[in-house]
Amino acid sequence: MKITDLFTDDKLVVRIQERLPSLFYLAEQESSRAGKIGMEVGSVRERIIIALLIYKFGKDNVKTDIPITQSEIDVKVFDEPISIKTITGTNLSGVKLVWTVDSEQALRFSQSYFPNFDILMVQVNWGNLGWFYLFPKHVQVEIFNRIGREAYIKLPKVGTNPRGVEISAQSLHYLANHPDIFKIPIIWLRKKIDYNPYERWVELWQKD
Repeated sequence: MKITDLFTDDKLVVRIQERLPSLFYLAEQESSRAGKIGMEVGSVRERIIIALLIYKFGKDNVKTDIPITQSEIDVKVFDEPISIKTITGTNLSGVKLVWTVDSEQALRFSQSYFPNFDILMVQVNWGNLGWFYLFPKHVQVEIFNRIGREAYIKLPKVGTNPRGVEISAQSLHYLANHPDIFKIPIIWLRKKIDYNPYERWVELWQKD
């Protein structure tokens, strides 16, 4: 088995199309307070994707205890490192390569960066069409070499509060339309969920 099986297993593709919107909506409910979605939603979404990998490939083949020093790697499948990205909206933009609030660190990262890992990326587009992508490493390298470092990477604007280094929108456009990538179309419909963020914790307090 290999990571591309996520995109070629017809039954699993249908399951992803049917369940991912509901699970990501639940992640939003879990990460919301007073109607505002917190930044922690990204971590919850990441866990949902990792759970999908465990479901497909088995827990023995999915390594989740990745050291925090390996900032670009979120999981390993069959010992192959993978980076997981999620974005929300119609446009492909705002995908972070690394999170940092230090502008000098961001610059150093951009000067040494080179694509080294496959990327799984989910484009959430509520009420419309979005995609679940696999960008293999060799495709990223091809585009990086073709358009160059400065075009591939987007640094935060000088004088702003930086939140990280991004893949440029141009790069994402090339990646999303490359013939060698894998992708699953997903219609992002919200289905009403009865969710109480405190209920399971109350149940644990009540448990003998």
